[in-house]
This record gives sequence, structure tokens and C-alpha cells, in this order.
Amino acid sequence: MAPFAHLDHSDYALAPELQSQLLSPSLVVFIDQVRANIRRVIECAGGDSDRWRVHLKTTKIPAIWDELLNAGVRHFKCATVRETAELLTLLDEREISGDVLLAYPLVGPGLDYLGRLAVAHGSQRVSVLCEDEERIGSIPAALEIFIDLNSGMDRTGVPVADRETILACARAAQGRLRGLHHYDGHLHAADMDLRRQEIFEGYDRLVALVGDLNAQGIEVDEVITAGTPAFLSALEYTPLRKLQGARHRVSPGTVVFHDARSQVENPGLGLAPAALVFSRVVSQPRRGQITLDAGSKALAAEAGDPAAHALGHPEWTALSPSEEHLPVDLGGGPAPERGSACLLIPRHVCPTVNLAEEALLVESDGSHSVVRVSARAHDLFAPG
Repeated sequence: MAPFAHLDHSDYALAPELQSQLLSPSLVVFIDQVRANIRRVIECAGGDSDRWRVHLKTTKIPAIWDELLNAGVRHFKCATVRETAELLTLLDEREISGDVLLAYPLVGPGLDYLGRLAVAHGSQRVSVLCEDEERIGSIPAALEIFIDLNSGMDRTGVPVADRETILACARAAQGRLRGLHHYDGHLHAADMDLRRQEIFEGYDRLVALVGDLNAQGIEVDEVITAGTPAFLSALEYTPLRKLQGARHRVSPGTVVFHDARSQVENPGLGLAPAALVFSRVVSQPRRGQITLDAGSKALAAEAGDPAAHALGHPEWTALSPSEEHLPVDLGGGPAPERGSACLLIPRHVCPTVNLAEEALLVESDGSHSVVRVSARAHDLFAPG
């Protein structure tokens, strides 16, 4: 069965007048589904919003971050300095004290810019990742530090087994050490039992590391784990919840908008896709196939095919996109007319959102507004 065959198409209705004016392709966000997803993640965390350090790389839209703040979320991860700047501005405007980690080993002028942001938003707590004791001296004094651990993903971080380097980083950070960042995003085996076993084995090593640091007189305030594929297992792992003197938080971000990949990786979680791409049929190049106007410049394509699923058409299969075209196999079903509209659920929503400059936010009563996706992309120069 297609991953979203169960969805009620009426939950994603767009008024005909609105559709007639809406250019395609375009990003459409359904706010009720966003709110329901936020409630569901907090429910999974035992009703404790403090256990969720939500990753904002998915959402990119301050109006969506407002919904997280309204739900009591106060801890955040960002991937870029632009996301961090947008979030800090929002927190100050809302007069809310937040805790923001830029979960990236910044180098160059971006690190200095982040330090200036931390000073300018002095009521907010701002941290950065580090994996090298020799670089700690170059981290601006206004920034706190999480040690980045390599959990086996081999992307960034100190290998968990390298106690000497981790201890050296912790001592060099001195009073600025916040904790440990352990991202296990490479563990997404289709077999849920195997995935849980692999995740738990990593957490066994992580908990042992915290114990070793404590024995050396190093206080660990927070341990961060778990993007979307691993967060349910992380919440189930009792030793993380019972760490002495340290708070464990999970950090999924995709869950706010949800997508097809996450639906497959976490079946039964009960999330609903909230950010979809509005598209139209532009061609019928041959029998049994149509072409939509949402190619790889509107839908993320790096996660493989199908890049999206058409809402209300589980029999359709999206083929490999080109830049402005998405060919679709109709699966034996009837061909829609040219110009027909459809909504596409992305396979990977995070980079899909980053492709859009604006988004249409739709409420359940049909009212809507247009917002900038203001935290997308990267700045060229730091503001003076």
C-alpha cells in the first residue's frame, strides 16, 4: 500500500478560487496538521515538551516556530546561522527565553557572526558544536559549547571511543561546556527491532562516556540524541532518562511537517504530512503517463525515487524528476486533464522547504496567508 493511501483528501482541501490564482509549483502548509504533529511528538515524550530540542532545519518559517513556542517548546537546534538569527529575533519579539544550539562545527567568519548574535540577543542561550580542543579558544566567549560526537555516521565529531580527545575538549571548554551532541541519523534500518538494537548499543556507549566524564570531575548538563529515525527508540531507552545530573533531549525536526520517508521509517507514529507541493499536469507525453510541473527545483530529489506521492492518487508513481518536470506513471488509472491540480507529499520535506521562497499557510476553515520562508538558504556576508 502507498504510504499515504489512508489520508482523507478533504483534510487538504483548497478552495477552487484559491487554486485558480495559485501559481504552481508552490509550497502549501496546513496549520492544523502542524499543530497535531507537535502535540503528538510531545505526547511521545511523555507530555514533556522540555525533552524535545526540535531541529528547525525542516521548517524554516517563523510562523511555524510560533506554533512550537505556543506548545511550550523552548529548546532548539539550527543548521545555519540564518536560521539562528531568525529564531533569536522571534524569541526576543515574543519575550521568551530560549536555548539555541547551532548544531554545526562552524569555521571562518560564520563563527564570529554567531558570537555577535549571542551578544545582541543576550537573554537567549546560544551554543555551538566543537570537536577540536585547539579550536575552542577561537570560539567567541558569548557562546557555550557542546562536544560533537561521531556515533558512527562519520560525518562530524569525535569518535565516542576517543576518550582522550573528548576529555581534552571538555577541559578546554571549562565553564562553557553544556554537554554532548550524539547524532545517530545513519541508523534507519527497515527492521524496527534491528534498528532499536543498533541504537541502544550506541546509547550504551554514550551513557558509559557520561559516567567516565563524571568520574573525571566533568559535569555534563545535557545529552542530545536522535533525529527523526531514532527518536522513539531514544525515548524508550531508560538509562538516558535517568542520567545523573544531565538532561537528555531528542532532536527530531522532520516530524513537524512529516514526509514519506519518515512515514515508512516510523510506521504507526500517527503524524500527518503538513507541507505539500501544489502542482499541475502540464503534459500527457504518452499513454499511461503524465508530467507535473514540480521537478527537482520544487521537490527535493536527493533522497531517491519516488520524490513525492500524489495525495488522493495512491496508484500513481512519481518517476525520476528533471529540473522542472515530474513524470508520473498512472498505474493503469485514467489520465487527468491538462491543467488539473494535485498536491504532492515530499519524500524528504526538509530540503523541499528550503527550495521555496514563500509558502501558503492554510487553516482548517480555509483561511490562508502568505509568508516568506525567511530562514532558507545561506547569507553571503554577515550583516555589518
